[in-house]
Amino acid sequence: MVGWGGLRGYLVEARLAGVVGTSREESLRSYRLFAARDPRVLIGIDPQGVWGQRELIELMAAKCGVSADPGHTSGHDVIDPERTLLALDAFAERLAVAARRRGPVLFGTGHPHRLLDFYAALADAMSAAGCAVLTPAQGRCVDITTRFGLRTHVLDYVRGVALVRGPGVPGSGCEPGAHTHSPLPVRLALAALAEVGGPFPELVVGDHGWVCGAGQLGFEAIGLADTDDPALFVGEAEGSVSVAVPLDDAVRSDYYRPLTRYVLNRACLSQ
Repeated sequence: MVGWGGLRGYLVEARLAGVVGTSREESLRSYRLFAARDPRVLIGIDPQGVWGQRELIELMAAKCGVSADPGHTSGHDVIDPERTLLALDAFAERLAVAARRRGPVLFGTGHPHRLLDFYAALADAMSAAGCAVLTPAQGRCVDITTRFGLRTHVLDYVRGVALVRGPGVPGSGCEPGAHTHSPLPVRLALAALAEVGGPFPELVVGDHGWVCGAGQLGFEAIGLADTDDPALFVGEAEGSVSVAVPLDDAVRSDYYRPLTRYVLNRACLSQ
């Protein structure tokens, strides 16, 4: 089993934490948009508190380890690897609790090119532990606003993990899906469960709108988030998100494999 020391070094080496690829400019732009209540950055969260840019910088410094200096406006962001490890432990504990209860779980990602394998391994392990891995609303359409305007996407599942495919993209398994921050796919999935009377997930696992959208609706939600995704950390601070793990969510997909092993071991789940 990889311990804290070994994984801490790996996180920094792989740039999952430490100096990450996300720029300070990107993060500050997201904080400004969040403070202005831009839905593209709220991604399903309806904040209860007053979150101006200064408050967001202070929160992200506490949750992620980014610079707390508002005058620091350029360069690469920094994530404290120890904060990542603490959050991974909490993430694993929530998986373990759900596994012991053998409750239904729902996995979804807006980063299929990067994180699909990570979530799929967790879905396999939860299924082996006796949890139903839910796949509601498969094949249904959802209209998502993109930089090209409103586009119709299709909700699909790969190895138990929900994602959306863009217009005209078949579910061939060759194309991993579209990148999205939208909470609309998880709302569609949960609405489909409501139509048939459940079962509803006891835990939703993912990123972006999958976590924020589910958490806002009262479902326990845990996930991964980068420094330019303040919504998950605001949700965690306000109680609508159970765990937000700070890390770079856009590195190579195989770089997440040691994290998969670590989480499964901490949760006492077999892969």
